[in-house]
Amino acid sequence: MSLEFHQFPCLSDNYGVLVHDAASNTTISVDAPDAGAVRDALAEKGWTLTHILVTHHHADHTQGIDELKTVTGCTVIGPDNSEIVGVDRKVADGDVLQLAGDTVSVIATPGHTLDMLNFHFVNAGVLFAADTLFALGCGRVFEGTPEMMWQSLSKLAKLPGETVVYCGHEYTQANAKFSLTIDGGNKALQDRAAQIDEMRARGEPTVPTTIALELETNPFLRASDPQIRKNLGMEAASDSEVFAEIRERKNNA
Repeated sequence: MSLEFHQFPCLSDNYGVLVHDAASNTTISVDAPDAGAVRDALAEKGWTLTHILVTHHHADHTQGIDELKTVTGCTVIGPDNSEIVGVDRKVADGDVLQLAGDTVSVIATPGHTLDMLNFHFVNAGVLFAADTLFALGCGRVFEGTPEMMWQSLSKLAKLPGETVVYCGHEYTQANAKFSLTIDGGNKALQDRAAQIDEMRARGEPTVPTTIALELETNPFLRASDPQIRKNLGMEAASDSEVFAEIRERKNNA
């Protein structure tokens, strides 16, 4: 089995991704941020859309669904939320899909929204984290609680380190600058921040990332780190409390 992944920018800072399996002639769009951008990507690759996997209800992830479904007749799979129009198959935490020749595990990660789902292509070792986990960041907590978001991130942190992570947005350079205010003595983070600046100067995407790289450098996954706790003056706090403080500081950065 060999899946092909095609990432492309859309809207102001979103990423769309197509997943293609030639053997089954399956092509999946992860979310539908912009129908025109998805259709252009499909045309570029010469693929026909068969499925959309929806991560959550925010418009910048769903607004292209109706047009794409009308044009292609694709099957839409996503959370049980009436705000998302056109879902053919509703899935929830722990559900397992057989799709594109792979086993796709559905992981609920509430926090950013209450309906947030992530999709783990188990055999390919690829996670679509949407707005839960970003490169050097995490999503704002709009509908859940910081404790809920911490538990969601902790789920993802347990995936194999080599898992490739596709995120919903290109936020990495700003995230790196903030991360250095929390964990500035982290040499791996310093090196990564410099590399990110170089990549963005060349117009290159900083996504995808990996679970291992995020565990090493992303402060939102590192609430148990003694140096971060010392930096924040929170040595005796719980991990979720440390996370909540980091998230609040990012909100106000």
